[in-house]
Amino acid sequence: MCAGHLSTGRSGEDIAALFLLQKGWTILERNVRFADGELDLVAQDKDTLVFVEVKTRSTDARGEPGQAVGRAKQMRLIRAASRYLSAHKAWDRPCRFDVISIVIRNKVPEITHWEDSIDVGHTMGRRHSAWQPW
Repeated sequence: MCAGHLSTGRSGEDIAALFLLQKGWTILERNVRFADGELDLVAQDKDTLVFVEVKTRSTDARGEPGQAVGRAKQMRLIRAASRYLSAHKAWDRPCRFDVISIVIRNKVPEITHWEDSIDVGHTMGRRHSAWQPW
């Protein structure tokens, strides 16, 4: 039996994947794990590769779930995306980071989708060199 937050997280990822499929996107992979990070969903929106972070809660009493994607989490996502791009030899593909926030109230999900929500240059700081695709 799963801990409640893990079950909520998996449910949220299922909801997010269905939401993106209904928008006409393709889900390429789910729960891609690397030693130093994980990608919840890797999707394709037209010709753009999208790394999607999904945050799900059963209440927004502690704030919007998407607000939990702070700088440290963004850095882990960027590292994981870099590993993904290297593993798939996909550095030439346009890509971005999206966040999907889900609050499930009375079994009804409220979905908020922020496209292009992580400014990689800002997150990585001044020493970041311009490398494709960011």
